[in-house]
Amino acid sequence: MADLTSNEKASWRDYKELTKPNVVLLMILTSAIGMFMAVPGMVPLDVLILGNLGIALCAGAAAAVNHLVDQRVDQQMARTHNRPVATGRLKNSQAALFALLTGGLGMAILIVFINPLTAWLTLASLLGYAIVYTMFLKRATPQNIVIGGLAGAAPPLLGWTAVTGEIHGHALLLVLIIFAWTPPHFWALAIHRREEYAAVGIPMLPVTHGVAFTKLQILLYTIIMFLITLMPYATRMSGPLYLLGAVVLGGGFLYWAVVLLRGKNPRAPMETFKFSIIYLMALFIIMLVDHYLFPVSTL
Repeated sequence: MADLTSNEKASWRDYKELTKPNVVLLMILTSAIGMFMAVPGMVPLDVLILGNLGIALCAGAAAAVNHLVDQRVDQQMARTHNRPVATGRLKNSQAALFALLTGGLGMAILIVFINPLTAWLTLASLLGYAIVYTMFLKRATPQNIVIGGLAGAAPPLLGWTAVTGEIHGHALLLVLIIFAWTPPHFWALAIHRREEYAAVGIPMLPVTHGVAFTKLQILLYTIIMFLITLMPYATRMSGPLYLLGAVVLGGGFLYWAVVLLRGKNPRAPMETFKFSIIYLMALFIIMLVDHYLFPVSTL
């Protein structure tokens, strides 16, 4: 077990790691694209910069709370045992103060420079991840990632409301895409880390219902996700380039879901997980390109 009294001095890299920067970057990508999808032209530069900064700071604060709450679990898992709070490089008080200041600054930016709707939706997302998911759902049900995934799916909506000040059906469709993407994305990783989750008592689906059942659920959710990703074209939110990208990328995701289900490739869980990240980034980037090359509706 990690030494919680470590004398190793904390560095700025530890605070950076506290925010889970790779996760936040993916969130900000979808938030920024949500902004661009909300308007036919260019997003105002102040909204683009300050809106995403505020959202990123709040997301980083939620991640810091996750580090605090999960530190004992993190100490026992190979993927997370070297996190700054788990090792003691950052004290609980330092991480808590960082989360408070970061989240407070993010909220202040959104309230003062963007709009109250975006600020309150961002706060709801922050609390949903840091409190509802991390403190309760994660340890309460194997459906934790399904229910808790709604908080992580919010960034496109936050980006949209930052520009328009209102909730639109197309913004909710972007949320729905990420919401459906989250279970197959995370369950693939959970299969790979099944023994570690079992050891720390986290009821991830592969632990409670077995690997075979989880693989089937990944395939079923991937099919649902694929169908949902066709809806932007069906609703005239996006055009032919997006449709082509959604079909090709969705076909790739389905391929890995089938490979995973067949169980003949031992690397399939992590390969599926890695592909899912590329999938989401590529899908949203293609959606953005299509938005300007093939404008199909007046928002």
